[in-house]
Amino acid sequence: MGRLIVEQVVTADGYAADREGGLDFFDALVQTGEDGAVQLNDAQQLAYVSQADAILFGTTTYRMFADYWPGVDPAVEQVAELIDRLPKFVVSNTLAEAPWGEADRVEILTGDGAEQTAALKQRFDTIIVWGSLTLTDALFAAGLVDELHLRLVPVLLGEGRSFTPGELADRGLRLEKVASRPGGVVSLRYNFS
Repeated sequence: MGRLIVEQVVTADGYAADREGGLDFFDALVQTGEDGAVQLNDAQQLAYVSQADAILFGTTTYRMFADYWPGVDPAVEQVAELIDRLPKFVVSNTLAEAPWGEADRVEILTGDGAEQTAALKQRFDTIIVWGSLTLTDALFAAGLVDELHLRLVPVLLGEGRSFTPGELADRGLRLEKVASRPGGVVSLRYNFS
């Protein structure tokens, strides 16, 4: 069975979205060089994504990615080539189609998100899920998440949407890696014990 990685960008107080669902705190991920130019390439993130065999989205995160990533120049953001090349799936009971750029399509998985993800884990060695809070709630509840990667940004919201479902029982985590990144961002990688 394959490995399912959930990656979330969270604030220092543990929120994955503000109380209205906004993600303005993501701006803390964008760094500028000494010359003031935006620095988007991230070798750590590129290495991390390189291990994936497939990408899985919920509907909202699919829409965000599909609006941005298909036209990104890999010379500007190296991870764009990997994101574009990997097979992509979206769990949705509302989408009729899921375009990706001019020619590609994302495969739509309908029905129960946890059941569809369990089936994908039979087909792929490593699947990565970004954001997709409603979907990841179901995946955490079903015990399908093997690894949790948090990118902690130095922002406090005070309240908002947690990256886990409120009814999630105690689950032990084993810290595998901590990495400091520019701008005070900290990457944390956990496996479930």
